[in-house]
Amino acid sequence: MPSLTRRRLGLSLGLLPFARAAGAQPAWPAAPLRWIVAYPAGGGTDTLARVLGAALSRALGQPVVIDNRPGAATNIGADAAAKAAPDGLTLFSADNGTLVFNPALFSRLPYDPEKDFRPVGLMARFPLVLAVKQDSRLRDAPALVEAARRDPGGIDYGSPGIGSPHHLTMARLARETGITLTHIPYRGLAPAMNDLLAGRFEASILDLPSGGDFLRGKGARPLAVCGAERHPDLPGVPTVAEALGLRGFQAAAWQGMVVPARTPDAVVERLAAALDAALREEAVQSRLRGIGLEPLPGDAAAFRALWAAERDSWVPLIRDLGITLD
Repeated sequence: MPSLTRRRLGLSLGLLPFARAAGAQPAWPAAPLRWIVAYPAGGGTDTLARVLGAALSRALGQPVVIDNRPGAATNIGADAAAKAAPDGLTLFSADNGTLVFNPALFSRLPYDPEKDFRPVGLMARFPLVLAVKQDSRLRDAPALVEAARRDPGGIDYGSPGIGSPHHLTMARLARETGITLTHIPYRGLAPAMNDLLAGRFEASILDLPSGGDFLRGKGARPLAVCGAERHPDLPGVPTVAEALGLRGFQAAAWQGMVVPARTPDAVVERLAAALDAALREEAVQSRLRGIGLEPLPGDAAAFRALWAAERDSWVPLIRDLGITLD
C-alpha cells in the first residue's frame, strides 16, 4: 500500500507542471485598482480620472480607487507611480508636465519618464485660452501685442506656476510675436484667476475645465483660443493663429494613462481596450465635454508620437529661455 501511494504521488507531481501550464492564470484584475492623480481632488485632472475610473470599474469588474498625490509639479505622484509594482493595479495620469516639461525644468527627477512608465493610451486635452479681465482696455489679441510692443515688460500676466502649460504657452506666444511680458507665477490656477478678475495683472492663459465659467461672460474675456481650431464652446473667439497670424501655433495641456514600465503586455492590452471603450462611450464624452475637456482617444503608439512631438516643440523653448524649477 505505501508503494502504491508513492506511485500515485509521483504521478501527481509529474503532472503538476502540465496542470499549471494548461490551467488558467489568476484572473486580472483580482484586486481593486489604484489610480494615482498628481493633483488635488476636485480639479479637471481628478474629475477625468473619476469619470474614466467608473467606466473602467464597470468593464474590469473591480473598484478603481483614486489616490490624490499633489505637489512638486506632479513629481510626488509620478514618483509613487514609477515605484509601484508592475502588476497592472496601479494607474497614473501622466500629463505633458510630467513627461515633457519636468525633464527640462529640473536637473534631477525622482523618476525617469522614458524608463519608468509604459503608455497605455491617451485620455483628454485641456484647451487653453488667452484671456483678460472682462473690462480690460485690451479688446483683442492684437491690442495686447501692440501694448506690449509700446511698453516692453509693462504688461503683466499670471499663471498657476513656473513651468505650467499656461506659463509656457504665454512664453511661446511672447517669443513668436517678439514681445516682452512680465510673468507673475502663483501657486495654482485659482489664486491666479482671482487676481486676474481683480485686475492685479493684465492677462493670463486659462484652461477651459478650470476657467470655463469665467470665460463664458463671468468676469474674463477670451481673446484667442490656443488650439488648432476654434472651440465649440467659444465659437466667436479666433485661434491665436487667426488673431495674430502665427501660423501653426497651438498649445494645450493633455493627459494619458501610464503604468509602471514592466507591466505585462496582456494586462496593458486589456487596460488599453477598456480605456478606449470608455472614451468612446457617449455618456463619458458628454460628461468630459461638459466640464471643458476634449476626449482624446489614442493607443500607445499615438501616445508616444504625441509625447515625442511635444518634446521636440517645448524642450528647446524651455532651455533657450532658461526656465528652471531647480
